[in-house]
Amino acid sequence: MNRYLGVPDREPKRSKPGKKRESMPVLAPREEQVLHTVKVTATGYTAGYESTGKKPGHPQYGITYSGVKVKRDRNTLSTIAADPKVFPLGSILYIPDYGYGIVADIGSAIKGPKIDLYFTTTKQVFKEWGKKEVEVQVIKTGSGKCTEKMLKTLDQAIETYRFLPSTILEEAI
Repeated sequence: MNRYLGVPDREPKRSKPGKKRESMPVLAPREEQVLHTVKVTATGYTAGYESTGKKPGHPQYGITYSGVKVKRDRNTLSTIAADPKVFPLGSILYIPDYGYGIVADIGSAIKGPKIDLYFTTTKQVFKEWGKKEVEVQVIKTGSGKCTEKMLKTLDQAIETYRFLPSTILEEAI
């Protein structure tokens, strides 16, 4: 048992340099970690012009409202957009069929119980998601900020344990 984290010791799965990581689905949060469940309309977005009005080369291309880079990682955590009145920046949600998302962006069309999930390409948005009504599990209400340091800490925890231990949530947010 790792006393510092309060979770069983498990070695992180590491890939060899130059090799792509094997995709391993994350585990849903434990029941006691879920603060509440919210039914939302979930759509997808990209860093591209069609979603943001910015083209590669623009200084803010791929940068969220909170200042972190957009990312999609099925094995750890992805950036998502939400109405900060519903889900403040830094909130962590578990989205069925998507994984863990951290609210890092606000999105001009995202008002009320809606979220926008980041994907690398529009092809992925349409093939993997589209528009869905889903019940998301809120596992941490954000403090109004999201930083690269937070993302790194949360990524490492999920990569190690395949879920987010409560002790890590308290530290990171």
